[in-house]
Parts: sequence; C-alpha cells; structure tokens
Amino acid sequence: MGDIAIRVEHLSKLYRIGPREPYKALRDTLTAAMYAPFRAVSAFLSGRRSAVQNSPSNSYVWALKDVSFEVKRGEVVGIIGRNGAGKTTLLKILSRVTEPTEGYAEIHGRVGSLLEVGTGFHPELTGRENIYLSGIILGMKKAEIDRKFDEIVAFAGIEKFLDTPVKYYSSGMYVRLAFAVAAHLEPEILLVDEVLAVGDAAFQKKCLGKMGEVAREGRTVLFVSHNMAAISSLCERAFMLDSGKLIRQGFAQGVIQYYLQSVTSTEVVPIDQRQDRTGDGRVRAVSLQIESADGDKVIRSTSCLKITIGYRSNEPLRYPRFLVGIYDYTNRGIFLLDSDAVGGLPEVLPPEGSVTCVTDPINLTPGRCYVNLAIFKGGVMADYIQYAAWFDVEAEDVYGSGKLPERDWVLCILRHKWFLNGG
Repeated sequence: MGDIAIRVEHLSKLYRIGPREPYKALRDTLTAAMYAPFRAVSAFLSGRRSAVQNSPSNSYVWALKDVSFEVKRGEVVGIIGRNGAGKTTLLKILSRVTEPTEGYAEIHGRVGSLLEVGTGFHPELTGRENIYLSGIILGMKKAEIDRKFDEIVAFAGIEKFLDTPVKYYSSGMYVRLAFAVAAHLEPEILLVDEVLAVGDAAFQKKCLGKMGEVAREGRTVLFVSHNMAAISSLCERAFMLDSGKLIRQGFAQGVIQYYLQSVTSTEVVPIDQRQDRTGDGRVRAVSLQIESADGDKVIRSTSCLKITIGYRSNEPLRYPRFLVGIYDYTNRGIFLLDSDAVGGLPEVLPPEGSVTCVTDPINLTPGRCYVNLAIFKGGVMADYIQYAAWFDVEAEDVYGSGKLPERDWVLCILRHKWFLNGG
C-alpha cells in the first residue's frame, strides 16, 4: 500500500433526477401517514398504480457505476470522456465533497483540489483570508503558508484585489487564485477539473506548465480535461469514462485514440441535424463531404483533398468566410483552410448552395484526422461544429523504400535527398 496514492474499489454514485419534492410541515407528514392505508386500499380496489411509482421524481441515474482503479504515487493520470460521463462526480468523491452510494475510495496523502468555480473558497472572505483558510484545510501550518504566500499571489496576478472579498471577483480572477492556491500549497495529490477553460490562453499555458512542474516533483495528479493535447503531453496514463463506467485505461495516447474513434464512430447524425453547434444561426452547414481530389476512393499520404460544404440561409450571404480546421487525435492543428486567406469566393453568395475547396498534396503520415467546420457571415460566426467529420489517411510508399515515419513521431512527410559531401 505504500506505493499507492489512490485506490478506488467498486465506486458508484446514484443521483435522483426530476422535480424536487416540496418541503412538508410536521402537520402534513402526520396527516399523510394517517390517510396512507386508506389511499392504498382505494388504489388496489380501483386497479390504479401508486402515484409515487408514476412520479418522475423517482427516476434515478448512476453517475458512476462499479468503478475500480489504482493510481501510484507520482503518477499523472488524465480522465477523459463525454460530458456527463461521471468525471466531475469522481473528483468530487475523491475530494470528499460528496459521498459514494456504493464502494469506497482510499486517499493516501494530502489532497488539493480544483473543481468547478465556487468550490473551496468562502465568498465573504478576502483573497488573502481564503489563501490561509485553504492552507489550514490542507493541514498546513501558518509558517508554511507564509513561505508560499508571495508566490501564490504573483502566480494568480491579483495583487490589487488581494484584500477584496472574493464574491466580487470575476470568474477568471477566482479561478486564477484557486489554481494558484491548489498548486502551490504542496498537496501530495492534486485533483484538477476542467475549470482552466475559464482562464485566458496565457493563463491556461501557465497552469499547464505548473502542473508539469508539480508532476516532476513526484506528486500525484488527476487531471480532467477535454483538451487532448494537454492530456497527451502531461499524462502518462489515462482513464476513459462513459455513462459512469470505466471502459478504458492504459497509456494516454492509446486511450485518447480509442476515445476519439468512439466519439466519431457514434456520431452518425447528419450534419444538418447536429444540435451541438454554436453561432448566431444566420447560416447553417447542411452537408460536408471530404474525398480525394485525385479520383481515388481512399485518401493517401500524398492525396489532394476535395472538401465540399453545403450551406443554407434565409438571405444572400454577404462577405462569407468558410474555415475548415484539420486536427490530429491530440487536437493539435495540422491545417487551416481559410477562404478569406486565399480568396476565390465572391462577396455575395446565394442563400443556398455549396462551395468546394481543393488542396495541394497533404503529405501526411497515416492515421485519422478530425475536422472542425465554421461559417462566418459579415465577420460574425454563424455556424460552428466541432468534430464535424473525420477521415483516415492511408499509407503510401512515398519514398519508394516501403518505410514511413509513424504518426506518433511526426505528422508530415517531406520529400528529400541525402548525399555525401565531397564524394
């Protein structure tokens, strides 16, 4: 057990969903108990089911179901999955914010957690007071907190607001201070949820760097994120949750690939019916086709892509812009195809139609690529769909040697020659 930081055995959490039951006075409870036998007899004689059985408030959902795993000391483990998969519920149980319905979790070490905004700070206390309160909760002495205090404040960048109650902080300020406290007060186990998305890009980069530093110091980190690139770069192992169950665990890159493939393989909804889209809705993508421009049935390492986007609007499109982002499995950008950057489209398009983009040879290593699609009208985003499509790049003997670099090493292929100098 000395090598284990977290042990989870058959952990389950059951939640009741539906409308909340109204509060009852003692008089109501006594009256209901007195009449209950008569109502039961009446229901039996009339053949009616109990109203309690029919009530939607008696519906339940397992946020976690029979989850078991171990995390060793000094490991950095990513937790991935769709929204509602049970990731945050798991961290709440490990943080002792909520109790499990079944099973148990053992934590061997001092825990620092950063869950959703609002957890862990007292809104009426100032930033300074909350730093000391958090340290005391972690079991630290005042001298230890004093030693780290200036570093925490500098990292959070809230010097001017240090003596202001945190209820007046913006969500970004709140998260900056919360992360600074959680990471700097030297917990042996750090639990981080996807709250870093609240901060700006510079602060997110700063946080990821700090988590890498914490990991190198030999502390244990559990990191929940939808940022696959961050999971891949920070984590040695990853867990994948789906519908409350742990369905995959292992090396991070393998779990990430499995997750992305499962996401895209189950997304069979036609693009015009996708509900998980953003934008003002003045234009909608209704179709997206990706194929080889060379007439080949498969896309190979040196194929040219032909991307056709069908769209629909209630009026002509003035100053349209089409963006196609192509990413690898870690969500690293490979290409951005931008109609504004290269031109070719008129300033006004008809209300309904399609546009086509043809690329040069893509020169990619074999593997799966993912596509995000955005349509702008007059400089304003009208439609955006993440993971709108995917395509596989098939291997091709580019060099005539039968050898190609693996996708895990590099993304792109470049024709080149070697020769001996002075030969």
